[in-house]
Amino acid sequence: MDLRPSPRAEAFRARVRAFLEEQLPADWPGIGALPAPEAEVFVARWRRTLYEHGFLGLAWPVEYGGGGMSKLEQVVLVEECARAMVPLGPASDTVTVKMVGNTLLKWGTEEQKRRFLPRILSGDDVWCQGFSEPNAGSDLAGLSTRAVLDGDSWVIDGQKIWTSFATRANWIFVLARTDPDAPSQRGISFLLCPMDAEGLEVRPIRMLTGDSEFNEVFFDGVRTPADNIVGPIHGGWAVAKSLLGHERGEEAALNPIMFRHELDRLIALAREYGRIDDPWVRDRLAWCHGQVEIMRLLGMRILTQYLRDGDLGPAASISKLYWSEYHKVAADLAMAIMGSAGLVPEGHVPPRAYRTDDPGAPNSTASWAHVWMLNAASGTVYAGTSQVQRNILAESMLGLPREP
Repeated sequence: MDLRPSPRAEAFRARVRAFLEEQLPADWPGIGALPAPEAEVFVARWRRTLYEHGFLGLAWPVEYGGGGMSKLEQVVLVEECARAMVPLGPASDTVTVKMVGNTLLKWGTEEQKRRFLPRILSGDDVWCQGFSEPNAGSDLAGLSTRAVLDGDSWVIDGQKIWTSFATRANWIFVLARTDPDAPSQRGISFLLCPMDAEGLEVRPIRMLTGDSEFNEVFFDGVRTPADNIVGPIHGGWAVAKSLLGHERGEEAALNPIMFRHELDRLIALAREYGRIDDPWVRDRLAWCHGQVEIMRLLGMRILTQYLRDGDLGPAASISKLYWSEYHKVAADLAMAIMGSAGLVPEGHVPPRAYRTDDPGAPNSTASWAHVWMLNAASGTVYAGTSQVQRNILAESMLGLPREP
């Protein structure tokens, strides 16, 4: 097996590295080292830079505003931006570009592609995801939001929840039941709806942190044009599955690099707290190193399938289950190293001069507490719980019977 990238991919990698060296400051510390307000300003400016240089929609056809390059070159771009610790855009682009854009490329009509894709790349359209419901989260097939075709419009009634970016988005894609008599995964359609439609209401959900990252979205007789359906009528489940595959395909390249950065920070944290020679800590760090290496090799396998087939199938569940369960253990280790100081957002950090060539953002109790409480634990829940991923793998890959 030859794991070396192709000459074309390596030539493009050199181009990306030259671009990053030219555009980023010489003392660039990584996006994680910037204070939140400064990071937000940088990301907005950086997205515009990527767009102007043709690095957004790199593998999309030129006629839709894309770069006309291959998925392999898109993966190279993801890898190099991860190594340079710069994002490919704001968090909303995960939904807007990676998920909606790639889904429209596969399932959209020609009119939908020409209408939406250029505006997605330019940033004129921001999308949010209308999937989860109060009684249908990870068990998405149990959704109850309904849509009825009335003349030249779909009429949508129901509720979505945990909708990120709903207060900023101007479009939402909605899974709605269009055949109430069909089995759970059938009779569902994938609809596109403007956020300013009459009868659509957004209610922010205030969290314990005081932030409102998530929202409820209510549909009360909301109308969207009949041609705002992606894929066949009642065939939205297949569209939704391919959308999730796009979300996780690039993660196979991104995650090993990002978790390697984080592990470097974790090792530095053990040194700062005088725990680097502790046998238990060293054992756990060695375990983390092995898991990240497995993640890297697993990523190669998943990327091969993604680049070849464009659809991960159950492999998407392997990736999601693996990294989310690993991250929870790594975050627990960070908190164990810090002890009680890790529970205090502004707690004591041993003095240390941070160099600009340090991997990742400077360590602080605030950043690790955030990872532990708000990031790692939730990773085993959002985008499909670990239990649901195990069920998918048991049924799809091992042939085990469904749960009662």
